[in-house]
Amino acid sequence: MNFLNEVTARFPDAVSFAPGRPYDEAFEPSVVAGYLDAYAKYLERDRGLSQRQVGGLLFQYGRTKGQIHDLVAATIANDEGIEVPPESIVVTVGAQEGMLLALRVLFRDFADVLLVASPCYVGITGAARLLDIAVEPVPEGPSGVDAGAVRAAADRVRASGRRPRALYVVPDFANPSGTSMPLSARHELLAAAVEQDLYVLEDNPYGLFARTAQRVPTLKRLDEHRRVVYLGSFAKTCFPGARVGYAIADQPVVAPDGSVTLLADQLSKIKSMTTVNTSPLAQAVVGGMLVTYGCRLRVLNEERIRRYRERLDALLAALGRCFGGDPGYVWNVPGGGFFLVLTVPFVADEAALTRSARDHGVLWTPMSYFYAGAGGDRQIRLSCSYLEVDEIDEGVRRLRGFTRDA
Repeated sequence: MNFLNEVTARFPDAVSFAPGRPYDEAFEPSVVAGYLDAYAKYLERDRGLSQRQVGGLLFQYGRTKGQIHDLVAATIANDEGIEVPPESIVVTVGAQEGMLLALRVLFRDFADVLLVASPCYVGITGAARLLDIAVEPVPEGPSGVDAGAVRAAADRVRASGRRPRALYVVPDFANPSGTSMPLSARHELLAAAVEQDLYVLEDNPYGLFARTAQRVPTLKRLDEHRRVVYLGSFAKTCFPGARVGYAIADQPVVAPDGSVTLLADQLSKIKSMTTVNTSPLAQAVVGGMLVTYGCRLRVLNEERIRRYRERLDALLAALGRCFGGDPGYVWNVPGGGFFLVLTVPFVADEAALTRSARDHGVLWTPMSYFYAGAGGDRQIRLSCSYLEVDEIDEGVRRLRGFTRDA
């Protein structure tokens, strides 16, 4: 990440396919006050709070598990068909905190191992490294993580005398590969999780941004055995700067005395020792957005969905024009999201990226960054979410010029 930031700063005029950030909308600061007011009115009208109580919720330290958990529960029910009690939700400082909390709670000692799709989002492998949790890669295929590959990875871990504890996966338009799991593969993965006694950490930041209206249920919706801990975020769908995410952890936890709580309560204990609580003002802004749009992110994001579809279509069309027919170059066709992978006939390392930025004015991300071990040396990740359509066309044209030199 530091290297990408450094190269971007050195070549500010380069077209950048590197960042996986949301489109830089024309944010109006005045709308924040409007959403705060909408949330305050919801607290008074629907929850019967006095103005003094509303002020306390907005400006005081907040509940560790979060104060918009009821709105989050309604939203995921409306958008994804996931029905869980609000008490099973912990509102986090982005999905990244949810990853850290889940890992810290689920992993007992050095014998526990995290299985990760390979290639994999660096946030989860970085969190595992911070917590000294061993990682075992599970090779990702054209349709995402295969249940057979999960079983094989679990067998490797057990053969080494350790215990496979959980699997991290992004089933919809994964970062970095853009792959998605079909419905049959999701059922098979959940069956393997039960068979192997694995928890599944399902991360779903991009699921809303499909290229078509066809939708595949999340793993959490299909989960009949409470194996899935679901990680969500409002960064891509509401307000990136608010840094509000959530974790759904509805698994029962039995204490030595026989009392039963939810896994969410255990996440909350860890959170109370780290961030204490997620910013009440940030939650209020997101809560106001949810209230305003009837707790339906698909309604709130109609324009974003259209925009991201348009940009991914533009990237695929530009690759077809510039690289089509050349057998040295192949790329996948994601069903949505921000990313795709281009395979090239040369080593796509940091030196190649520097030449690409310096001599041709185009940036991308080496796929080797996303592998726990070796892999991705001749692949690059292209992200289209941040660019205008004409920038995408120009960027691919520059990329073609660089690849001819490379």
